[in-house]
Amino acid sequence: MLSSGLTLIFSMMGVLNFAHASFYMLGAYVAYSLVGLIGFWPALVLAPLLVGLMGAAFERLALRRVHKFGHVPELLITFGLSYVVLELVQLIWGRTAVTFSAPPQLQGSAFTIIQHPLRGLSVMWGSAPAELCAGAACSTFPLTRLFMMGVALLMLLGLWLLLTRTRIGLVIQASLTHPEMVEALGHNVPSVLMLVFGSGCALAALAGVIGGITFVTEPNMAVIVGSIIFVVVVVGGVGSLAGAFVGSILIGLLQTLPLTVDGSLASLLAGWGFNVGPDTPAYPLLKLSLAQVAPILPYLLMVLILIFRPKGLLGTRED
Repeated sequence: MLSSGLTLIFSMMGVLNFAHASFYMLGAYVAYSLVGLIGFWPALVLAPLLVGLMGAAFERLALRRVHKFGHVPELLITFGLSYVVLELVQLIWGRTAVTFSAPPQLQGSAFTIIQHPLRGLSVMWGSAPAELCAGAACSTFPLTRLFMMGVALLMLLGLWLLLTRTRIGLVIQASLTHPEMVEALGHNVPSVLMLVFGSGCALAALAGVIGGITFVTEPNMAVIVGSIIFVVVVVGGVGSLAGAFVGSILIGLLQTLPLTVDGSLASLLAGWGFNVGPDTPAYPLLKLSLAQVAPILPYLLMVLILIFRPKGLLGTRED
């Protein structure tokens, strides 16, 4: 969800928004404040709109002024914005986590996987009765995660339809590649780019609302996801929505599947008959299990992508 908004901004404007995760955090906090006034479902719609207006105002008042100077000033001003947003969030909502829970409709489990030693594997929608889990291994899938998956897929489909099947999408894409021609046809290119930036911030805020009820709403939530979304965009391909989707799935699997593996290079070499011990060169690295190095695997993949395929898996942009 975060990568799609970041990809939209970069592919349409050529701006790598370092404050993207900050708009994600703003979405969670604004929705948290609105829930007490209007309820969760209206806040789910209103909070992204408000944050999108903030993003559009930032593009109009600050980012547009430095756009003509190149990419480095754009990076610096968005990087500075991330610090400003963090300080404002701590000033308004405090430095500790706030209680932002899911509405009753999204609480509980979506389905339960029951693995019985005699009856085999079965799936039951909702929570399974206690008697069914007696003597069996039961694992539940939270309803909030299913809701997150559904919204992410709808977001991807909506962006693809907007950019490839509508007149607005055609104008948006042409504003980046042929701005003079678009202006000659009567369209206001600066307003189009402001709309694109605001829409990308609104998508980040929508992800923040859902992330806020799924994880923890705290001032560090932007730092937690900020670096990994750039990895997703680089691996998938800068400027490619399909690449953002593929990169998200790939990085998600790379972050989670190795956590279940306790093996290491030392145990692998020992299984092949090599004598591996404390005296072996680089033994501290060899003894690290795959689960321990799982957090850095996405960044290693990004380095390999930058070396062998700088465009990313499905990227098209050279810059």
